[in-house]
Amino acid sequence: MENVAELLRLPSPAPKPQSLAIDGTTIWMGSRETCRIYAINALTWVARDEAVAPGVPWGMAVVGDELRVLYGEGDEDDRVVRRFIPGHGFKSEGGFRCPDGTGSHLGWDGDTLYISQWYNKRILGVDATGKVLSTVEVPHGICGQVVVQGRFYLATTDDEENGPYWLTRVDARGAAPVCEDLAVIPFPARALAFDGERFWTNHREADQMVAFARPDV
Repeated sequence: MENVAELLRLPSPAPKPQSLAIDGTTIWMGSRETCRIYAINALTWVARDEAVAPGVPWGMAVVGDELRVLYGEGDEDDRVVRRFIPGHGFKSEGGFRCPDGTGSHLGWDGDTLYISQWYNKRILGVDATGKVLSTVEVPHGICGQVVVQGRFYLATTDDEENGPYWLTRVDARGAAPVCEDLAVIPFPARALAFDGERFWTNHREADQMVAFARPDV
């Protein structure tokens, strides 16, 4: 299996980039170290806005004109999802606790929000209150997810410390999910986003954000 074809490797505007979401030419990034989220202009690579998150922003997704941000609360790092409105900040209305209090990354298909559970190796479709609507089992731990043209694309691994990491495609539209590892991601990836042409992920420990070509077109 070949490595993903890197197209860009850029310095993160904040250390330990953790979560990603893309809205047009804006790349939203959440930092594990600063507990802030940043709006990056993809054309100039300037972070024009930032906001303090209530906890470590583990996962994000663009939902219409808003973001959904998954973060941890309390000593137990209980995972919750809250709304973030650009220019207005985090809102308590519409937030909910993740199923089982666990989750790492978010995806949105235009209708449903999906929460990935890394160590449980599954993706949960949830409603606006966090009620589970669907469950998709996958073969690896999930360290990033995005929905593209009705299919899940995941950054995955079986060994968080030593790798390897893969780009995994999951088609859950049939009677049983069809999972395929498409390429190797040759570093410990965190998060996954898609800008319409390229995938983006974080090389968190190098404080870098990486774009790579879609391998299945």
